[in-house]
Amino acid sequence: MTYFFTYFFKSGALSATLLAINIILAITIIFLERKKPSAAWAWIFVLFFLPYVGFILYLLIGKPLRQKHMQRWIPKKSIGIQEMIDDQKRRVLQDGLNIENVDNARELIHMNLQTNDAVVTKNNHVELFDDGRDKFDSLLRDISRANDHIHVQYYIFKLDGIGQQIVDALTERAKAGVEVRILYDALGSRNVRKRHFKKLLDAGGEVEVFFPSILPLINPRMNYRNHRKIVVIDGQIGYLGGFNVGDEYLGLDKKFGYWRDTHMRIQGAAVHALQARFMMDWNQAGNSLNLAFATHYFPAHDITGDVAMQIVSSGPDTHHANIENSYIKMILQAKRYVYIQSPYFIPDDAFLEAVRIAVLSGIDVRIMIPDKPDHPFVYMATCSYAGDLMESGAKVYHYGNGFIHSKVVLIDDQIASVGTANVDNRSFRLNFEVNGFIYNEKITKELADMFHKDLEVCIEMTKESYEARSLWIKFKESVSRMLSPIL
Repeated sequence: MTYFFTYFFKSGALSATLLAINIILAITIIFLERKKPSAAWAWIFVLFFLPYVGFILYLLIGKPLRQKHMQRWIPKKSIGIQEMIDDQKRRVLQDGLNIENVDNARELIHMNLQTNDAVVTKNNHVELFDDGRDKFDSLLRDISRANDHIHVQYYIFKLDGIGQQIVDALTERAKAGVEVRILYDALGSRNVRKRHFKKLLDAGGEVEVFFPSILPLINPRMNYRNHRKIVVIDGQIGYLGGFNVGDEYLGLDKKFGYWRDTHMRIQGAAVHALQARFMMDWNQAGNSLNLAFATHYFPAHDITGDVAMQIVSSGPDTHHANIENSYIKMILQAKRYVYIQSPYFIPDDAFLEAVRIAVLSGIDVRIMIPDKPDHPFVYMATCSYAGDLMESGAKVYHYGNGFIHSKVVLIDDQIASVGTANVDNRSFRLNFEVNGFIYNEKITKELADMFHKDLEVCIEMTKESYEARSLWIKFKESVSRMLSPIL
């Protein structure tokens, strides 16, 4: 046997075998998987320039999601709100579901309703958070007052200080007879296991894992992660935004320092759409789960808010890149300004051209990104694309007060998006995401004020500073950009 392996390696048979595997994978990518050309070329580059590891990387992050996984969402689509969806589809063709004091909302509302069944609700009250302590204090307070059910979904759920506080609060409510469910992503929460929630489970709570690992630290689906962050309490209160659960989101991580993010607390009928989204994801996560419509999950709302919004989902289970399309639609219809905050800014050609068109049309386009990396390759690609747009006329800012993780796009003091989706291919097509699109002058102005406050601690990228970067940084940017369609 030893002789066989010695001969195998010396004879070049291994190299020939790897070359054959790479050729087969390349043919599969080009002719069978029908990937976007940019992604296909990126994978071919990886396969032939990294022949010994390229096919392993492809197996981990390149394989498309199997059809059987996507079909699990279909039977429970639009849980509890199908009648509202059908009614609005009829009405949007008649009166446009116009939103008071917001120009050009009709077309975006129509697109999201037709492609994503995203109902628009007008009676919502929205509270914004840009600080982790404020967000978690509010969440813990609402959890302590729950009397029917609490549904919690996070990409990252760490059982450190704040994580344990939340689990303890949920356990106390479960002991009081409240239905408690936690759904977390196996890769984002890689150090968490169901057994770590033993007290909650013993109290009657339920915990499920999205796309669990086969073995500890081994997960064949590096892509297609559930990046959503949703909490629904008694069907009356919803939370949505960028904060995960962990002490770093309180600014307690020495590497990142202060953590700047954006999150929403929602009351009103939009909570029903968040509830439906959670229920569909919950049913997908468990092979035999059947969390079905019940009136106590969708109670009547007596909130007299004035915020109109849609809850828009996107991911491998949707036919369109709904969130990216909505971002692009917003950018192209802006009349005065476009503000973008994203920790990862790796746009595709469609998004890039939309921003360039806005800049060339005289629109004030401002893009805010971190000034420190949490993923080096991704950060290099982010700087490269941001630099391109800066040279086209956009204003680019590096946030200097810790780490900015906010995912916000807003235009003209009229329309804003707050949610979980970054400006990159991973959020637009590979991960499961959810955003709230807000049609309200007051909330959009409040977000714009937050943006302007952030500018006070930013450093603007200039042509001089961008051109002065070293050859090594330029090389890393070039390689990262080439790989950006699969980052």
